[in-house]
Amino acid sequence: MANPKNGSCPALTTADGNPIGMQQALTAGPRGPVLMQDVQLLEQMQHFNRERIPERIVHAKGSGAYGTFTVTNDVTKYTKAAFLQKVGKKTDVFLRFSTVAGERGAADAERDVRGFALKFYTEDGNWDMVGNNTPVFFIRDPYKFAMFIHTQKRDPKSNMRCMDMQWDFWSLCPESLHQVTILFSDRGIPASYRNVNGYGSHTYSLVDDKGERVWCKFHFKTKQGIKNLMDDEAGSLISDDRESHQRDLFNAIERGEFPQWRFCIQVMTQKQAEKFRWNPFDLTKVWPHADFPLIEVGTLELNRNPDNYHAEVEQSSFSPSALVPGIGPSPDKMLQARLMSYADAHRYRVGGNYHQLPVNKPRCPFANYQRDGVMATAESYGPQPNYWPNSLDQAPEPNEQHKDPAWDLGQVVVDRFDSTVDHDDYTQAGDLFRMFDEGRRDRLATRIAGVLGQARREVQTRQLCHFFRADPDYGRRIAEKLGIDVSEFQESGMATAGA
Repeated sequence: MANPKNGSCPALTTADGNPIGMQQALTAGPRGPVLMQDVQLLEQMQHFNRERIPERIVHAKGSGAYGTFTVTNDVTKYTKAAFLQKVGKKTDVFLRFSTVAGERGAADAERDVRGFALKFYTEDGNWDMVGNNTPVFFIRDPYKFAMFIHTQKRDPKSNMRCMDMQWDFWSLCPESLHQVTILFSDRGIPASYRNVNGYGSHTYSLVDDKGERVWCKFHFKTKQGIKNLMDDEAGSLISDDRESHQRDLFNAIERGEFPQWRFCIQVMTQKQAEKFRWNPFDLTKVWPHADFPLIEVGTLELNRNPDNYHAEVEQSSFSPSALVPGIGPSPDKMLQARLMSYADAHRYRVGGNYHQLPVNKPRCPFANYQRDGVMATAESYGPQPNYWPNSLDQAPEPNEQHKDPAWDLGQVVVDRFDSTVDHDDYTQAGDLFRMFDEGRRDRLATRIAGVLGQARREVQTRQLCHFFRADPDYGRRIAEKLGIDVSEFQESGMATAGA
């Protein structure tokens, strides 16, 4: 059959650039068999077998877009980060949204936390702000992270999502209550990626040009407004469109309706940290805005869709360890673990040279002594030495002006401390519950009872104790919907203590 295209199309070639004359199998006679010398066919089949890379263990289903960040306010008294030094300065960015627990084929409109991973291509290298649409998380100890994710995935025997193991874990980890309350509230199912906030969640540090440090939290407030789906709306939407969030984001950008977010920070001094009611580095806690108000920094806009999903979204790789001078980590235990684990995951999933892919590659000059590995291009180092220190000209050298100031944390002991003791895991969850009106409280209790009811009775009872400690009405509503007699909690004082 003749090719209907005109002669303006590029020539079809093999991966080695060899021109291809026909796209039919090379056979011995019209009925076959196929010959081993058909290298064009062999190359196509061999590559096809390798088209997929392992999906992310978490945040597997996602959508991404390019955009621009513009500084709108002067924050130089807090940080020396170069891309924040001038009002009006613009920096290119790439943002990947995601769901957390589901696989790549999961529906967008499921009840789940949403990932908000943002890469700034700054003149001092990439800064990755790897967060979620919630300001807190389920756990504070990194030892629990893999265990928690296992409970969100499939049961090893049935290969189905299991409410018993999910709530068994949560009921044994009361620090999860704050995030559980958010997840099952009316904000648990965003209407679209354009209608979510983004949070760094962790506490980070900012360092100014004098070497003085403050602690901070990052917030991205949607200018489109928060919009969420009720359970019946989400169920109806999923039945028609499992890619609803991705479709909404992609089509909005194609139409020129570029979504925007207001980037703000909260700032806390070391003296304030020492007096703060809660551990300021606890990922399960927020900093009240009344005490630490939002300080506006700039505006984020998404304005360009990727050209190829696999190359630019599936292979995009974000790590909290991608930090620029002026922005650093904190003693947050979960953050400390993520500084290693994310980059390590990318090296396994994408490859040891994932930084060399265009979507991950810094837009500024870069040089180091990392060498070789699968798909190494040597583009950034060529014949330069692969060791340091060395006495050769033009070889990269460290610059002490970029050295972070030391952490003065006082008399500290390095040990494996029990993260379950001496923590208040109930006040903030209870405060959030008391902010809800009657309708929201009832829907929250209905949703939780609907899934907690699938767990064993002992798990239900254990979890109810946490709800009662946060607020007696919180526990009472869920107990009633589970058909559990509240009197057993009243006898123990749990239903009235509220603490």
